[in-house]
Amino acid sequence: MIKVLFVCMGNICRSPTAEAVFRHHVRQAGLEEGWGKTIYIDSAGTHGFHIGAPPDKRSQAVARRRGVDLSPIRSRQLEAQDFTDFDYILAMDRDNLEEMQARCSADHHTRLDLLLNHAPHLYGISEVPDPYYGPEDGFDRVYDVIEQGSLGLLDHIRARHQF
Repeated sequence: MIKVLFVCMGNICRSPTAEAVFRHHVRQAGLEEGWGKTIYIDSAGTHGFHIGAPPDKRSQAVARRRGVDLSPIRSRQLEAQDFTDFDYILAMDRDNLEEMQARCSADHHTRLDLLLNHAPHLYGISEVPDPYYGPEDGFDRVYDVIEQGSLGLLDHIRARHQF
């Protein structure tokens, strides 16, 4: 089983969107079950501001319009065990990547990456912007870049794990 964790600061906007979008693409590819391997997907926040809360309503509305349901997801805080349990731990931005690097041992750093490193065609964009305090259309932009990163990540996992 391949385990993928998406991480942002509060786990109510970007990382739950990434979790749901990636799950959607994994299902569409027929890789959620079968092929002798499965992909387990989760999300977390580096900070525990919203533990147990559902994703931001604006994130949910954007995803719902695009056929993706975020409503079952609940915020949780990143835990030390996550660094050993997950094969891929993808931060939405450099601040959270650096926070994760500081929290885990150096031998787990190879599991850490920025999601948008899997979307190199998005020239000039290396981080998923935090839409929380911005305008409403920021949530659409976040969804768009997360989708591109998710598709690239899925291609990477399929090639690396040969399924």
